[in-house]
Amino acid sequence: MCTAATYKTRDFYMGRTLDYEFSYGDEVTITPRGYGFALRHPHSESAPNMESNPDQKSEQDVQDNIFHTKYAMIGMAHVAETYPLYYDAINEKGLGMAGLNFVGNAVYREEKAGKDNITQFEFIPWILGSCATLEEAKVLLSRINLTNTPFSEGLPTSPLHWIIADESGAVTVESMRDGLHIYDNPVGVLTNNPPFEQQMFQLNNYMHLSPKQPVNQFSEELALHTYSRGMGALGLPGDLSSMSRFARVAFTKMHAVSGDSEKESVSQFFHILGSVDQQRGCCEVADGKYEITLYTSCCNASRGIYYYTTYENHQITAVHMHRENLDGSGLIRYPLITGEQIHDQN
Repeated sequence: MCTAATYKTRDFYMGRTLDYEFSYGDEVTITPRGYGFALRHPHSESAPNMESNPDQKSEQDVQDNIFHTKYAMIGMAHVAETYPLYYDAINEKGLGMAGLNFVGNAVYREEKAGKDNITQFEFIPWILGSCATLEEAKVLLSRINLTNTPFSEGLPTSPLHWIIADESGAVTVESMRDGLHIYDNPVGVLTNNPPFEQQMFQLNNYMHLSPKQPVNQFSEELALHTYSRGMGALGLPGDLSSMSRFARVAFTKMHAVSGDSEKESVSQFFHILGSVDQQRGCCEVADGKYEITLYTSCCNASRGIYYYTTYENHQITAVHMHRENLDGSGLIRYPLITGEQIHDQN
């Protein structure tokens, strides 16, 4: 499955793991300002996103229901022809968003009058292409109805929930059978099932955890003692379930210590998400098929840099948004470097 997290040192960082048994051909993809997305449902002229770039709107755009992004974005996507289907991304203003599997709980709806009817695959570009801050995103979220429209016959609707964050905080968005839920996310972490409120509640089971060496609180009548160094966080769950990954990354992130340089911050972020790496062979999802961590990302949202590693390539690769022409007309795509990069020292 997947795990997402935020992190703050001098800059603001956001990233995720994508855990699955195969890849769809993912690429680091930059969408420039003013890029046109054809929306599946009509929107009124008063819809804030459709007014976000009035200089680029034409009568034909209105007729064809084209949304032009106000802000450029960079992230991991499967590009279907000229349409980037983003898994996670940040925009040039420092707002980030990631969608994670939410199987069995995600419920999308039919088109609803008076709402911004957005499909699941339009959600990330709709928010990041329009909003500079989390507060602006919250305003758009109050108008959104996530619809059950698939991208195509070969790419059906994905059951997801999302984390949206900037340096001011984070929210979790879940479209469920009983409606759309928007939760403040004080830990800045998201995994998969169960729903976010239950994930947060289960942290009560780990309130005793500490990074310090444990002391005997079992019984004064027993001479219990630590028997080695490195027994901090004793009792932290180590399995691959989404509930355990949520607790593990939340604890690791909230106790992580790093300098505030770029290299120290990026390195520490990869170590945080490295605590939930999935290795081939440990999570069998079908006969001979194993879920692995296909990629791990770390976005410096403050500077527009997308870092990643892949299962076969542990060297950190960086793609810089602001080294590209963000006023161009087409997508900028970088296929992932997947082969292991080994430095021979002698």
